[in-house]
Amino acid sequence: MNLSISPEAVPLIREGIFVGLIIVTVFGALLATLAKRMTRAVLGLVVCFLGIAGIYYFLNSPFVALMQLLIYVGAVAVTICFAIMLAEPDERKLAAKTPGMAGPLAVLLGATVTWVLAGTAIKAEWMAPAVKINEGSVKDVGVSLLTTYSMVFELVSIVLLIAILGSLVIARSGRDKAEC
Repeated sequence: MNLSISPEAVPLIREGIFVGLIIVTVFGALLATLAKRMTRAVLGLVVCFLGIAGIYYFLNSPFVALMQLLIYVGAVAVTICFAIMLAEPDERKLAAKTPGMAGPLAVLLGATVTWVLAGTAIKAEWMAPAVKINEGSVKDVGVSLLTTYSMVFELVSIVLLIAILGSLVIARSGRDKAEC
């Protein structure tokens, strides 16, 4: 049984994968914005971030895709979940509020902005870059981080450590007040 793919089908398969990733991203964004419960909105945000990471990988940028997964899916989404669990919002009160005219007006405004930006992007004459842009491989980025930008790398890691410790102190003090 021969499972080879004909060369004519490769562009069609690539376009299908790209459209599928776009659908996943848009579905996640819609779920994030239209969900009534905060936890489902965060799940939609994670799905959207995963779709964006897939698009980055599809566009031959695996390092950016990996950073998208680590930073946005791993850190930002977990931080938002952490904030929701700490705040413990009363979702019954949030679900009871209806947007009225704000929802349709927001959709109309978003569609108008999208229409104008798409029209501008299609009609614009794009110039070729003056110089060739180097593709940053993971090795090149790693070498740069640990040689040229080593001080900045260390400072950012210290700031992140302080932020994590600060969030733990805030979470701990919030629980101490709740127990009193």
